[in-house]
Amino acid sequence: MSKVYLSHNNIISGFGFDSASAILNIQNETSALKLVEDKTVLPRPFYASLIDKDILEEKYQKLNPQEKHTRLEKMLLVSLAKTISSSGLELTDRVGLILSTTKGSIDVLEKTSPFPEERSYLGSLGHSIRTHFGFKDKAIVLSNACVSGVLAIAVAKRLIRQGKYDHVFVAGGDLVTQFILSGFNAFQALSDKPCRPYCKTRTGINIGEVGASVLVTKNEKLLTPESMCILGEASCNDANHISGPSRTGEGLYRSVLSAISQSNLAASDIDYISAHGTATMFNDEMEAIAFSRSGLQGTPLNSLKGYFGHTLGASGLLETIIGMHSGYKNTLFASLGFQELGVTKPLNVIEKTTSKEIHTFLKTASGFGGCNTAMVFQKA
Repeated sequence: MSKVYLSHNNIISGFGFDSASAILNIQNETSALKLVEDKTVLPRPFYASLIDKDILEEKYQKLNPQEKHTRLEKMLLVSLAKTISSSGLELTDRVGLILSTTKGSIDVLEKTSPFPEERSYLGSLGHSIRTHFGFKDKAIVLSNACVSGVLAIAVAKRLIRQGKYDHVFVAGGDLVTQFILSGFNAFQALSDKPCRPYCKTRTGINIGEVGASVLVTKNEKLLTPESMCILGEASCNDANHISGPSRTGEGLYRSVLSAISQSNLAASDIDYISAHGTATMFNDEMEAIAFSRSGLQGTPLNSLKGYFGHTLGASGLLETIIGMHSGYKNTLFASLGFQELGVTKPLNVIEKTTSKEIHTFLKTASGFGGCNTAMVFQKA
C-alpha cells in the first residue's frame, strides 16, 4: 500500500504569517496569548491569541479577491495560498480540498456583520475557498468539534488510499468571537490567566485563532525537510456526555491503541506525544488516565495551548504541523505554563525545550460530544 505524507504547510497566527514564525517563538518559549479588553466580545478582560487584522487584510488583498470574504475565509485563503504556491501543484481533478472548523464564520450572525446569514453556513465556507482557487471538486468541510483538524488529515489519507485523489490540501481555522467566548464562559471553563495544561494550578482554557494548512500527498517528490509519513490513525466516540469527557478515558484509549496497532508499532516506539491538553480539570485528567492505560505515561508529552490557546477545529491541524517541525529539528518543545503535575496519573510533561532524536510522534485530540482521534507520524 502506498505511503501518504504530510508536506508543504503554513501557519498564520498571533506569531506571524508563516510556519517559521510560529516555530521560532515556540522554540523560545514565547506565548502569543495576550490580555484582551473588548467588552463587545466579553464583559471582562480575557486572554487570547489573535491574528493581526491589518496585516491579514494586507496579505488578503494581494490575492486579488474577486468577491468579498468573511474574516475566517480570509484567514484560510491567506494560509492556503502560500501552501498551494510552495507545492507547485496544478489543481486538477486529482487534487482535493478539506476544511476543518468548529463554528466556521460564526461572526456573520452578529448584528454588525455586513454578510447575509447564509455566509455562516459551512457549505458556503467551502464554496468560497474552492471557487477562489479553482479546485475542481467541492470542498469537504469537516466539523467534528475539536478533533476536526486531526480527523481532516485522517480523511485526506483515506481518500488518497482509496484512489479518489493523489493530493489533498487540508486547511483549518476558527475565530475568537462573542459566540465562542460566551459559550465557554457559560461552562465556567475560561481562565482569567494564561492557561496551564496538566498543571496543578490550572484554571481553564484560553481561546485562540489561527489559519493553518498542509498538503497531504502520496508523491515523494513533493516532500519538504519536515515531511512526515502517516503510519496510523483511529477515531472513537466515548458517548459519555455532550461536553464532559469519559472519566475512564475509554474513547481516547481505544483511539490511541488502534492508531499504534495500525502503525505496526508498540507504545515504546513513540518518541513523544503532542497531546490535546486544554487545561480544564476534566480533559487533562481524562488524557492522563488514557495515556496511562496505553502504557505511555513515561513518553515525553506536551500541550501547545499555552502558546496559542485552544484554536478549536484548527488545533489538531496546527499542532500536527508543529509536530512535523519538532521532528525535523529533533527538539521537544516545552509545555508552556506547566509547573507541577495536577492529574492523578503520572505524565512525562516536557518542562523545558530540549534536544532529542525524534523518529515518531503521536498526535491526539478530544472534543465535545465524546469524539477522540489519534494519529501516528514518522519521519519521511
